[in-house]
Amino acid sequence: YSFLGNRSSKTFKPKKNIPEGSHQYELLKHAEATLGSGNLRMAVMLPDGEDLNEWVAVNTVDFFNQINMLYGTITDFCTEESCPVMSAGPKYEYHWADGTNIKKPIKCSAPKYIDYLMTWVQDQLDDETLFPSKIGVPFKRNFMSVAKTILKRLFRVYAHIYHQHFDSVMQLQEEAHLNTSFKHFIFFVQEFNLIERKELVPLQDLIEKLTTKDR
Repeated sequence: YSFLGNRSSKTFKPKKNIPEGSHQYELLKHAEATLGSGNLRMAVMLPDGEDLNEWVAVNTVDFFNQINMLYGTITDFCTEESCPVMSAGPKYEYHWADGTNIKKPIKCSAPKYIDYLMTWVQDQLDDETLFPSKIGVPFKRNFMSVAKTILKRLFRVYAHIYHQHFDSVMQLQEEAHLNTSFKHFIFFVQEFNLIERKELVPLQDLIEKLTTKDR
């Protein structure tokens, strides 16, 4: 499945482009080619001789674009009325804080939370000091912890879609697309240990189902 393909669905936020001809673009192409082989465990592994930070950066941008697109397909169903809180099933509720503009976690609707979240991710992806797009510009020492926080939060969008909007996803016939994207995401974070297990609990059953067939 290719996310560089010509899916004409609207995205929630503008797509984050990786400049063509750059090394990161080559890495993205490599990722897409190996994904095409259908073996996700292999596809997520660090390619020989590549820098782990750069591999994580390229994939983080790609997951942002995928989630952006998936959420973009269901925004009509995720409203202040339908989702007054940001939840993933009855037991899990997320409150938003970004540590700078909003220091104390606030309770808000799912569309507002996801808007905050995606804007916050976008600002980091656009920050050249955090996500350098130029060859030879080094990654900051704390890059991995930045990436982990981004991925932990992106997971919550998948969790919300699965718990609260899966019916809409099925009506739109997007479930294969959602499952493939989420499976790729999970294999990736498992490969490099990027999200703590406790954060993944809201989708634990699904994760087990998607990952056991591929051991």
